[in-house]
Amino acid sequence: MDGDGLRLNMNGLDYLILALYFVTVLGVGFAARRAIRTSVDFFLSGRSLPAWVTGLAFVSANLGALEIIGMAANGAQYGVMTVHYYWIGAVPAMVFLGIVMMPFYYGSKVRSVPEYLRLRFNRPTHLLNAISFAVAQVLIAGVNLYALALVMQALLGWPLWTAIVVGAAIVLAYITIGGLSGAIYNEVLQFFVILAGLIPVTVIGLVKVGGWNGLMDAVGDTKLGEAGLHAWQDTGSTANPLGAHWIGIVFGLGFVLSFGYWTTNFAEVQRALSAKNMSAARRTPIIAAYPKLFIPLVTVIPGLVALVTVKGLGAESGDLQYNNAIPLLMRDLLPNGVLGVAVTGLLASFMAGMAANVSGFNTVFTYDIWQAYIRRDRSDEHYLRVGRWATVAAVVIGIGTAFIAAGFSNIMNYIQALFSVFNAPLFATFIIGMFWKRMSALAGFWSLLLGTLVSLSLYLLYKGGVVDFNSDLEESFWGAGLAFVTAVVVAVIVTPLTAPKRDEELRGLVYGMGGVDLKGDVLAGDAAWYRSPVLLGLIAVALAALFYIPVF
Repeated sequence: MDGDGLRLNMNGLDYLILALYFVTVLGVGFAARRAIRTSVDFFLSGRSLPAWVTGLAFVSANLGALEIIGMAANGAQYGVMTVHYYWIGAVPAMVFLGIVMMPFYYGSKVRSVPEYLRLRFNRPTHLLNAISFAVAQVLIAGVNLYALALVMQALLGWPLWTAIVVGAAIVLAYITIGGLSGAIYNEVLQFFVILAGLIPVTVIGLVKVGGWNGLMDAVGDTKLGEAGLHAWQDTGSTANPLGAHWIGIVFGLGFVLSFGYWTTNFAEVQRALSAKNMSAARRTPIIAAYPKLFIPLVTVIPGLVALVTVKGLGAESGDLQYNNAIPLLMRDLLPNGVLGVAVTGLLASFMAGMAANVSGFNTVFTYDIWQAYIRRDRSDEHYLRVGRWATVAAVVIGIGTAFIAAGFSNIMNYIQALFSVFNAPLFATFIIGMFWKRMSALAGFWSLLLGTLVSLSLYLLYKGGVVDFNSDLEESFWGAGLAFVTAVVVAVIVTPLTAPKRDEELRGLVYGMGGVDLKGDVLAGDAAWYRSPVLLGLIAVALAALFYIPVF
């Protein structure tokens, strides 16, 4: 594909802004390095960070390529319905993680999500999840890397493979040097850089189309038509832009896909595990829910603006794919200087996403595969070294998987397919194990394995043309739902046939068994009413519901 059509007119000032950013990122990595003495420092920041830092990192780790490029692409392709990914598809799950699940994660002092499964079930379940998580992380890192390279190729005219290698090298440098703290402090910085890059695109774009009302009128005249302006209208059937029924939206996306992603995705949970105490850990995803409510303003609106202003957007291949909605707007709307900030923001978002995958991978590989099954009882320095090498390996494999991602015209669809295979069965196994103490160790293993295989089979049947769906996304919703149901059914059948775990083994791991201390490490000031995780969480969910009213 030729990149000339997208080439940005960057000048010296723009490149200076970009260079300053890269220098700052590496500087943060070196500054974080001074605090690394043990493997817990490298992998979990020594559990010492304040809630506002971990909260912003939590939302930023999710503002990867997927989010910015993918959600703007969806905004152009599906219209206002894209907000479901935020208001029903993220906020409730983030709040649930903070209020209900964080106490088990943080309180049981596990270092990763697979480690929780080892304590709750058994080693086979642990190994299965550790391996599938590691595979999923390098596949998703590849998506972020591919998106980073696409943008560098399109905007700066670099060949794709050069861009992939350079992007990978920078992420590798700051994580290998600074560990999780390097990643987290950079994510806080990236959060503000990303917004600084996207806000001008949104504002200038809205001005160009005559404000909100002008945009509304213009979208009504496009191929989306009036339907593109509503979130819930026509969801009683599949005759809407997303091709999804409200049951699929509420159960498939709002429950299985989103709870599966937010509550068991270690790349996100790791951010909360690095908080300084239980209260901060519980507030982490809840604080993150507030920016999350507003992000559609800078992703979905630019997608709609692109739909209206970029003629011929939505081609199968070439420069006019939906994936290019944001880069095309930058080319058309932004003056130099502002352009430098915007490009920096885009690159920052991919690096944040990729860093989250890589730091999740190196922790799970080191603790859950290497330390648990390959080399036990070595010195802490040994595991610190392995963690640094695992980082290198993850980035190198990510370069390979970036070329897999290159085969999809809308990367969002690829990533949702990955989630429906890897996350949905994991979430089911997890949630039953956390609330039903009788569930046996073997049931945990078989639920996870069979749920994964059912979802994978459905995807392969769909790709092979055996089963038919309205859209790739509809397949993901169904795949996730089926995986969930399979895991539940298997758990219910296998549990009565197998021996339960003893009660004392489940303390601190299962709801209602005691052993979780919510108040033990409270600091002065945490008890203030405005810091209550439950109150903050309920307000976030209420806001999400209110936000739907204008676009119902």
